Amino acid sequence: MRAGGRRRRVVNSTRVIAFSFAGVILMGTLLLMLPISSVSGESCGLMTALFTATSATCVTGLILVDTLTQFTLFGQVVILLLIQLGGLGFMSVIFLLASLVRKRMSLSQRLMMVSAFNLNDMHDVARLVGNAFRLTFVLEAMGAVILTGCFLPRYGVQAIWKGVFTSVSAFCNAGFDLLGPAQAGSLTTYSDNPVVLLTVAALIVCGGLGFFVWEEILHQRSFRRLSLYSKMVLVITGALIVGGALFFLAVEHKNPQTLGGMPWWQQGINALFQSITLRTAGFQSIHQGYLREVSQLVCVLLMLVGGSSGSTAGGIKTVTLGVLVLSMRAGLHGRSNVTLRGRTIPLTKVLSAVTLVLVVSMMFLFSSVAISLVDGVPYLAAAYETASAMGTVGLTTGITPTLSTFSHILLVAMMYMGRVGVLSFSVAFLSQGERKSRIQYPESDVMIG
Repeated sequence: MRAGGRRRRVVNSTRVIAFSFAGVILMGTLLLMLPISSVSGESCGLMTALFTATSATCVTGLILVDTLTQFTLFGQVVILLLIQLGGLGFMSVIFLLASLVRKRMSLSQRLMMVSAFNLNDMHDVARLVGNAFRLTFVLEAMGAVILTGCFLPRYGVQAIWKGVFTSVSAFCNAGFDLLGPAQAGSLTTYSDNPVVLLTVAALIVCGGLGFFVWEEILHQRSFRRLSLYSKMVLVITGALIVGGALFFLAVEHKNPQTLGGMPWWQQGINALFQSITLRTAGFQSIHQGYLREVSQLVCVLLMLVGGSSGSTAGGIKTVTLGVLVLSMRAGLHGRSNVTLRGRTIPLTKVLSAVTLVLVVSMMFLFSSVAISLVDGVPYLAAAYETASAMGTVGLTTGITPTLSTFSHILLVAMMYMGRVGVLSFSVAFLSQGERKSRIQYPESDVMIG
């Protein structure tokens, strides 16, 4: 009874998270459909409002219309609030409001917070969430001040709003911006400004590490004292960023439509930014449609990996990839246990990682093939948009506005599943603990390979 009750609470908490995000998306859709949200004074339509609200709440960044030219200040504020709610998690905001009115959290509310932050237990949930909010607003404020200073010469007093919007969007890994038409590329006009690119890149990385990792970093202040999970997050994140930057620098440095023609220092910064923004951020300093095909393929893979658990990023998460690599290593050495640095990773975690990757892979293949067939676009372009939606990245080769209504609805579903569905399912795996089957069947050998 106890195990069954615990499983029901886990299922209920993940359902609440899923329904909460759906409710925020619905409310955002209704607000963006209002004439007051559009510059033209007319409603932008259901599909545009739904797509934009989903993209903002799921911190993706894919758009059908340009945010600056389509939406008024009211509409832009709505989008920014959706980004902040989606980045922090709706239940986190509910907890904050409850704490402000001095209400004590119930057991079910604490379990929801455990689910929202992908924790394994309920220890110090209130402290973790409080620190997460403080860290979020401090980093967003610092980023807003720096970006405002950089935008001031070009935009004047409007630089304040643009700086705040860009900073929040960057930390939440959303990819929305107010810097010009989407066709021009969000940060392409600042590709020669290292302060802007490095500031946005730093916000992306900070938001993508995960609040649990930051909690440990701030309290332990030593790499050796960090938990195995935090060490894996930092090492894998660093390896993916450096490896991606070196790859893009090697492949694109002679491409005149991307890095070619830039000074060597500018090539290095933009290659680094490209590698970081693929971690579900969605900003671009070079046009994605001009990348070489092999670069687009690597982009797809990096977008599907995403950031880390309990962060503002999407994707299958860095440690999931790490567990798969460790499982492969164990298999190649003929070991039944998956180990790292004298620690054994539970079989339930390994199975959860395999299950998550297989589910995401099947969804990705189905959606990308469907978009390619329905709209008649090259498969790699369809795969790029699909991976961008599922990984809640927001980068695009430029074909998203031209796709059919069917593909737009499919991308909406992928954004929702990429942010909410995969999160909820992975949380259910992480929270359920190890359960032994009541029935043991005899073993039977099968041929592998």
